[in-house]
Amino acid sequence: MYAKTKIIAKKFKKISPYLDERTLRIWVATEALNLTRGGISKLSRVAGISRPTIYAGIEELNEKKTKKFITEIKRTRKVGGGRKKIGEKDKTFLLDLENIIESSTRGDPISPLKWSSKSTLKITSELNKMGHHVSQPTVYKLLDGLGYSMQSNRKTKEGANHPDRDAQFRYISKKVGAFQKRNQPVISVDAKKKESIGEFKNDGKEWRKKGYPIETNMHDFPDKKLGKVTPYGVYDLAKNQGWVSVGISSDTAEFAAEAIRNWWNEMGQQVYPGAKELLITADGGGSNGSRVGLWKKELQQLADELKIEINICHFPPGTSKWNKIEHRMFCHITQNWRGRPLVSREVVVNLIGNTTTKTGLKIKAKLDKNEYKKGIKVTKKELKTLEITEDSFHGEWNYKIRPRSIQL
Repeated sequence: MYAKTKIIAKKFKKISPYLDERTLRIWVATEALNLTRGGISKLSRVAGISRPTIYAGIEELNEKKTKKFITEIKRTRKVGGGRKKIGEKDKTFLLDLENIIESSTRGDPISPLKWSSKSTLKITSELNKMGHHVSQPTVYKLLDGLGYSMQSNRKTKEGANHPDRDAQFRYISKKVGAFQKRNQPVISVDAKKKESIGEFKNDGKEWRKKGYPIETNMHDFPDKKLGKVTPYGVYDLAKNQGWVSVGISSDTAEFAAEAIRNWWNEMGQQVYPGAKELLITADGGGSNGSRVGLWKKELQQLADELKIEINICHFPPGTSKWNKIEHRMFCHITQNWRGRPLVSREVVVNLIGNTTTKTGLKIKAKLDKNEYKKGIKVTKKELKTLEITEDSFHGEWNYKIRPRSIQL
């Protein structure tokens, strides 16, 4: 119904300059009569017409059957007539309203709402204390007109930046472009946060019959039998396709490498049959961190097995949100299962595998039942046996691993 009222509001903006006050009131009333319960309030908000005006139009429509309506000429106010808007009557009102919002946002110690929630109710109360006579709906409408909206916190502050952060971004971009130009695979990898399995509340909403929400546990204590799962994702930048291994064990480098192996066997080799190289972009920490010896050892085994050269580029510290997999695949998975409890491992796999987008994203998912041990150490002697060549630019972030079975 909200979409319908928005359509009416668009028509209202186009037609209103050509109609007088009474004709416009009648037209809006005819549209309002076709709306369901609560529609008049929504129409009032989106079109900027008061509910009393809409109701007055409806009454006039009801009078149409009477002789009085035919003979009586309704008065139309002159331009500028009618009740003045509060911003016109009270010259300091809008200034005080913006000061209340902005001063608390900037952290002004004397702001009346510095330590209080900036709800329309609190803002209205403060304005009335300052001598302005205004209602909560009016404050809401004015804030919307001034370009304000209800917003949550956003994670954007990354902390201290590495001096070569931007240079590394450019280096990765150039390398990705070169690989794609040669039609060699480029993948973005990462582990999604662990998810508890069971009848637990999941953030978000989905459409359901009124009064019948999905009931979940009051507490979020993990189910000892079902435990948690860790989705590890592999996203193909060129093909807009992804693979997710849903692990039931620990998030280790061995698990990460196995997910890449599964992606290659299930998806990669089908679209890159003649591939001689593979480029992996990854975060600098976690199971696929740039300092994790087991990660490099497992990739060496993978390179030996696939007989292709594996190139790795890590994002600088504190920049994981720039990893392509985060906003091209994981965000859509989260959106797909919003408001739905992950009651079993099979549900997680099915929800991931059925995630799609208008841009054609396709994802395959599979449960990985293997057990991966934590704390496996790789000695310096073992690292020396690896065919690793560091790039000239930040070799700790950018390096390649050649297969030991052949020389490229």
